[in-house]
Amino acid sequence: MELKSACRMLLFPIQMFYHIVRAGLLSLLPSSKKDLSKEVILITGGGRGIGRHLAKEFAKQGAKKVILWGRTEKCLKETAEEISLSGSECCYFVCDVANREEVYKQAKVVREKVGDVTILVNNAAVVHGKSLMDSDDDALLKTQHINTLGQFWTTKAFLPRMLELQHGHVVCINSILSQSPIPGAIDYCTSKASSLAFMESLTLGLLYCRGVSCTTVLPFHTNTEMFRGMRVRFPQLFPPLKPEIVAQKTVDAVRTDKAFLYLPWTMHALVILKSFMPQVALEEIHRFSGSYTCMNTFKGRT
Repeated sequence: MELKSACRMLLFPIQMFYHIVRAGLLSLLPSSKKDLSKEVILITGGGRGIGRHLAKEFAKQGAKKVILWGRTEKCLKETAEEISLSGSECCYFVCDVANREEVYKQAKVVREKVGDVTILVNNAAVVHGKSLMDSDDDALLKTQHINTLGQFWTTKAFLPRMLELQHGHVVCINSILSQSPIPGAIDYCTSKASSLAFMESLTLGLLYCRGVSCTTVLPFHTNTEMFRGMRVRFPQLFPPLKPEIVAQKTVDAVRTDKAFLYLPWTMHALVILKSFMPQVALEEIHRFSGSYTCMNTFKGRT
């Protein structure tokens, strides 16, 4: 037994080197993309912002059915009608993912009226853009309930059937702020960090579940209504992402079974730097980039 353990320890660094080299080589080669023609996709927060563009992109790339969830019926209806006019099947249900009972109830309705969801996209999110002391307690709770706990309820509602079918995909639209927080959005950064831990744990937990996989997307500041007024100090160096680009890259990541997607790719460098740089250096980076003041002009949704 001791000899076997010793052999495993000796082989471990060789295996790690092999996987790193293999992943690097595979990233240079074109990946085959899975067909979406039999997929039923449910997108939370699908009425506007990134969710709306995700719905349009999934439909454009041949999804069988697209289902929208959200709290504002007007936005959901407009998006569903736009997608239906393009020739794709799309429907919507008013559902607040922060409400556990409502999620389970609407999930049952979806199964009865539309069928089994095979791709779940957890996109719904809110941000209040205030410091801890300036934040209302109920607003802080609302962010955690929607951005984090909502994923627990939706995943628990749809993942069991995916496991039965041995076919499914769970997607999370996260944020680079989950790994590199900024002042002035403490509720959002905390909720996204929790959401990232949830997805990392879920991804590892599904390693041996045939046919079911996960994708976590970590984009830089995206130019949507939710972050209206947020200012980037050097927009030429760090331009805000366009939501349609985030949607396109996300759908491509799903089709190639990519577990984690950083947008843009330079965000990898930020995570690596944070892993070994001293706190004082990180503080200087925040001062240089203007992250201490970027939320001063934040307006968010009206």
